Amino acid sequence: MVIEGGANVQEPMAPVLVYGSLKRGFVNHHWLEGASFLGEGVMAGLALHDLGPFPMAVPSADGALLHGELYAVDARLLAGLDRLEGTPRLYERWLHPLQGGGQAWVYVGRARQIRHSPRLHDGRWRGPR
Repeated sequence: MVIEGGANVQEPMAPVLVYGSLKRGFVNHHWLEGASFLGEGVMAGLALHDLGPFPMAVPSADGALLHGELYAVDARLLAGLDRLEGTPRLYERWLHPLQGGGQAWVYVGRARQIRHSPRLHDGRWRGPR
């Protein structure tokens, strides 16, 4: 962004944890073009379920761990991800703690949405069934 006087102002970047089709090597990764890869991330309290073409994380009180990739995104990219994820109708975007400290945005579904979907007990999605 350029403001009056020609000074450049960086937009604030927010971390987001992706765990499905937005990960490297998957069909929707292009939505993260312009984002900075920060590394791998883990969140406790979210169980991962396989819905077939994509996964869904839902709140869990049984010690579940969700594994994903962390990216730094600007407001424009985050708004695009909200559209892709159908927020707030399909997924809700939560600011959730990361293991090891800090927090990141993550897209979370509701328990009723995963009723008949198998749980991925290792918390890792490897692609569509």
